[in-house]
Amino acid sequence: MDEAPDDNEAGGDTVNHVNDAPLWQPSAERVADATLTRFMQAVAARWGIGVGDFDALHAWSVASPERFWDQMWDFGGVIGEKGGTVLADGHRMPGARWFPEARLNFAQNLLRLRDDSDALVFWGEDEVKNRVSHAELYRMVARFAAALRDMGVKKGDRVAAFMPNMPETLVAMLATASIGAIFTSASPDFGVQGVLDRFGQTEPKVLVAVDGYYYNGKRVDCLGKLAEITAALPSLKRTVVVPYVHQRPDIGDIAHGRLLSDFVSLFSRETEIVFEPLPFEHPLYIMYSSGTTGVPKCIVHSAGGALLQHLKEHLLHTDVRPGDRLFYFTTCGWMMWNWLVSGLAAGATLLLFDGSP
Repeated sequence: MDEAPDDNEAGGDTVNHVNDAPLWQPSAERVADATLTRFMQAVAARWGIGVGDFDALHAWSVASPERFWDQMWDFGGVIGEKGGTVLADGHRMPGARWFPEARLNFAQNLLRLRDDSDALVFWGEDEVKNRVSHAELYRMVARFAAALRDMGVKKGDRVAAFMPNMPETLVAMLATASIGAIFTSASPDFGVQGVLDRFGQTEPKVLVAVDGYYYNGKRVDCLGKLAEITAALPSLKRTVVVPYVHQRPDIGDIAHGRLLSDFVSLFSRETEIVFEPLPFEHPLYIMYSSGTTGVPKCIVHSAGGALLQHLKEHLLHTDVRPGDRLFYFTTCGWMMWNWLVSGLAAGATLLLFDGSP
């Protein structure tokens, strides 16, 4: 006689875990000290309502989204002018506009600190380890932004990165955002056509590209691939090559190529950044769909939306605090890189890793 299938086997009934004991619960002390608890207390004090637990807070945020995001702006300490209107045309979808009178700069909010504490800790698979302080990061961005402005990069232009998860990538993004140009990125393990399917649509004026990378104990040279990519992007005015696997790579075959050190050399004394005040919905990133059903689709994310959403996730969802170390294993071809780097706005030290886990 055949045995009846177990509920856990294929074809069995769905197992209901509603009444299972939780794997972990925070202590009462940890709950009391959580950033989320402080946020709920701030909501209660400002709006005169009781939000004593997460479910109550969630219900209030859905019922009163204008008040929730207004509170999140203030609680997150957003640098910028909020304006008097939180939501315009809220009944329209699409068409609703958040903070339509606001002016801010994404990069300025990530570069709040200028002290000698660690902003970035980079560890490559080849055991290259590099620490970058907040003061050093600010100076690096200042030089890169000045070089971009000098070659005519302006609001709305696109700057692309063909880069690993390393400090120079973050510098390029922050410099781009400080001007109001739009940043887009792909990982150097992408094939030539995969890169062109993405950057061919966004038509970057500048490409920041690495000469190679390390993975699973092997050095992978990207100069040949980079020559093909740059030859097929007619919009390019400059390719900034970042040495990583070569001390001084031969970039003779790279269209509009210049080494990073040469690109910023005229601006070594630049110490200040001119942050362009921009609308909340000003484009910050162009990301891409996976491309599984055709050419990848471009997805635009706004500066204000990315900043406020990531502040919410870092502060409330993950309880990130100043000085905490934040790590997520990701490449620059995945949106989790964009999520990771926003941790600077919460005061976190970012751990950047390139290579095989």
